[in-house]
Amino acid sequence: MNDQTRSASTQASIWPPWLADVEAVLLDMDGTLVDSDAAVERAWGRWAAEHGVDASTLAGAMHGRPALATVRELAPWLDDAAAQQAADRQIDLQILDVNGTVPLAGAAELLGVLDRFGMPWAVVTSANGRLAAGRLGAAGIEPVVLVTVDDVGAGKPDPGPYLLAASQLGVEPSRCLVVEDSPPGIEAGRRAGARVAALRGRPADLTIDSLSELAALLARSARPR
Repeated sequence: MNDQTRSASTQASIWPPWLADVEAVLLDMDGTLVDSDAAVERAWGRWAAEHGVDASTLAGAMHGRPALATVRELAPWLDDAAAQQAADRQIDLQILDVNGTVPLAGAAELLGVLDRFGMPWAVVTSANGRLAAGRLGAAGIEPVVLVTVDDVGAGKPDPGPYLLAASQLGVEPSRCLVVEDSPPGIEAGRRAGARVAALRGRPADLTIDSLSELAALLARSARPR
């Protein structure tokens, strides 16, 4: 069995029937649609050095949540005003550094399938609007609907961002597929009532190895609209 045949066989064996009911796809940005890990880690490393935070505490806290929530976890001694200032500094560091920010492998393939079958999609991120625009621009991705932390009262794991995106697309959350790579994002999608596909081996309704795999599964399920 060659690699292509093996891949097709694997996809056929994991295809969940509920995928045929999906009407819209809601995509996280960092680590899911856009590969920005190196830039994120550089920015948080520099921030930690500036704020006297032990860099060893960063690993489990950098991804999937708004900067302010992470700052409050890493530097609980800061009052509200100082925490907001520290979060703003972190965002500035990330905006200034988009070096190496590219579409995640398989992103173009997945977006091509969604466009081909007329399936609406949105980007839903814990980044603010300025950072999201910079990252997506660097990756050459232009979503019709973009929901950032600026648009909601609370970021992931609150379900609000995904509920807002579904509303803006005019699709019931239960008919949406959330694509995520972090525990806070997966929790947000589940709490919104959507199905969740997860990268990085995270447990979810569907665990995928790549966006290319998801593209193939959706192509099998989708009907031209």
